[in-house]
Amino acid sequence: MQQFKKVKKIIVSIAVVIAFANCNNHTTTKKERLGEPDIYSVTDQDSEMNDAIKTAKETLNKFNDALKSGNTNYTDFCLKVRFKAPNGWEHIWLSDIKIKDNKYIGVISDLPDSTTEVNLGDTIQIINEHITDWMYTDNKKLRGGNTIRLLRKRMTETERKQFDTNNNLIIEE
Repeated sequence: MQQFKKVKKIIVSIAVVIAFANCNNHTTTKKERLGEPDIYSVTDQDSEMNDAIKTAKETLNKFNDALKSGNTNYTDFCLKVRFKAPNGWEHIWLSDIKIKDNKYIGVISDLPDSTTEVNLGDTIQIINEHITDWMYTDNKKLRGGNTIRLLRKRMTETERKQFDTNNNLIIEE
């Protein structure tokens, strides 16, 4: 459970992204939840977000190689996975990632907002086609995290500083 809390802290500000079809392109809205990670909502027509997801999918082999490497500098392996929600998809980070029979297994790290497919703490087998991002840390440096990087870029300078302080991550530009 300690690993779960540590990973939850790392992704505290970028926990969930929900795609709504009726939002304006490139509009990001933030919903704050007491004691839970904020939710960032974007449109499914957001080309920058779609590009970030595409890049994550195309580079998933880097995550896989790092996970299998046994390098002790690599920690906090997480995958972001989409789940059906009433207004589109809810994207949720899973932690404690393992590979079993060539399939990813992970634990739901954030309290779902609108999907009923999963609950906080559930351990599930991940459908590779539903992976929308990946991340791990390498001596506190964020590796992967394409959607995190995009949402951080869209934050105000004050929000970025708070995000960096809260997550204690080095995010190289």
